[in-house]
Amino acid sequence: MQAPTPLSENEKMLANYVPVYVMLPLEVVTVDNVLENKDGLEKQLKELRAAGVDGVMGDVWWGIVESKGPKQYDWNAYRSLFELVQLCGLKIQAIMSFHQCGGNVGDAVNIHLPQWVLDIGESDPDIFYTNRTGNRNKEYLTIGADNQPLFGGRTAVEIYSDYMQSFRDNMSDFLDAGLVIDIEVGLGPAGELRYPSYPSSQGWVFPGIGEFQCYDKYLKAEFLEAATSAGHPEWELPDNAGEYNDTPESTEFFGSNGTYLTEKGKFFLTWYSNKLLGHGDQILEEANKIFLGYKVKLAAKVSGIHWWYKSDSHAAELTAGYYNLQDRDGYRPIARMLSRHYAILNFTCLEMRDSEQSASAKSGPQELVQQVLSGGWRENIEVAGENALARYDRSGYNQILLNARPNGVNKDGPPKLKMSGVTYLRLSDDLLEAKNFSIFKTFVKKMHADQDYCPDPNKYNSPIVPLEKSKPKIPIEDILEATKPMVPFPFNKETDMSVGGGGLSDLLGSLINRITSIFK
Repeated sequence: MQAPTPLSENEKMLANYVPVYVMLPLEVVTVDNVLENKDGLEKQLKELRAAGVDGVMGDVWWGIVESKGPKQYDWNAYRSLFELVQLCGLKIQAIMSFHQCGGNVGDAVNIHLPQWVLDIGESDPDIFYTNRTGNRNKEYLTIGADNQPLFGGRTAVEIYSDYMQSFRDNMSDFLDAGLVIDIEVGLGPAGELRYPSYPSSQGWVFPGIGEFQCYDKYLKAEFLEAATSAGHPEWELPDNAGEYNDTPESTEFFGSNGTYLTEKGKFFLTWYSNKLLGHGDQILEEANKIFLGYKVKLAAKVSGIHWWYKSDSHAAELTAGYYNLQDRDGYRPIARMLSRHYAILNFTCLEMRDSEQSASAKSGPQELVQQVLSGGWRENIEVAGENALARYDRSGYNQILLNARPNGVNKDGPPKLKMSGVTYLRLSDDLLEAKNFSIFKTFVKKMHADQDYCPDPNKYNSPIVPLEKSKPKIPIEDILEATKPMVPFPFNKETDMSVGGGGLSDLLGSLINRITSIFK
């Protein structure tokens, strides 16, 4: 038997390569379903390609494509966009955006759910997430509507499934060509698998604990049924968990020795978080059936709720549906659920450091990222991520680099731990401004472990193979077995692939900026 050919030095270093994608502007396809300023976008995309960027991520808005009526899909603008991305030599991560744009941090435009859905909500407002005082949230349909035939005989899950099938049928040439590498399935507000617990549209401001969002009639009925089955028909949904901008200690539910520690509180939190797991599981199974056999990966986004992470109750995570405490891992069960669909866990807030946060918010972004990524790797799934807020500075980039390869580069082959990709938020004039773009280009090179751009993912990632059928449904007991806390993998304190910095770099940057402005 012939011995395997030893890897070249270049191949060994390529195993450390982490691809970089850039998120497209929210309004790249307008509310009127038009790809505007195509020439300007082409120029920007070519600049990204020249900088070594591997691809882009883009929202494919339900509220735009199916706006004219049920099953009346118009993909023309998105076909034009995908053709342009292909022309520029980039890959695309497509988000099935079943949420509203507007009302969250960074939302520069308003793209509502389809009008025909909002019209149904006029006569049945319980199709929307609802807080304890009855405020409705129109960002995303409540999980309670997932299996209710409220939409002209279709359930919410059937609507999402039909949309994804139409995307597949109309974009099959791009899928066949390998242009679309990820299908990120929107599973909640901002496309994230969570409840809309902290909506700025309803007055939430950082670092409020948020509110539970399960008081629509459908989820109320499901909770009553669950409590009755558990022998406690008298149990009701929480009425002592405070309001959006409270602190944990000001509430009975999250305070010291609070309700969250009681049998009743644990039952509710388990039910609330399990509903979220079931929602993600069911829709990803539909997505898997639709994209089965295509060379594409599924992905789901989990929100980086880092405020109150260092408080005993983790209140902001709990209201969002992440039942995460010191003695209970709220994220590894999500990773375990994703593993049956061969899906990537996409996590946010990669750029944040604890030292940048207000001490009063008991924030722990670094520990949170470490916990979530470790949980994903322990469940043998791919983990990707993005920054939560726009950053153009070296310390933000260096933190992303650290998280992408938390134990550094391995000069002899694949590193011990490595993210499968990082998406930078987002393409803008600010990013392409000379000084900012100069630093960004260095960041891309360092993400690539100082290697040249590589167009073949098989050389640095797990190969993109035809999507396999979802594994059998995992019993909830086995999912919850993953709540057992484990010590996260150790992370280095600093990245070994720093973008550099300091006085000289900043001086050079400002000189480049000045020279560029003279010749504009």
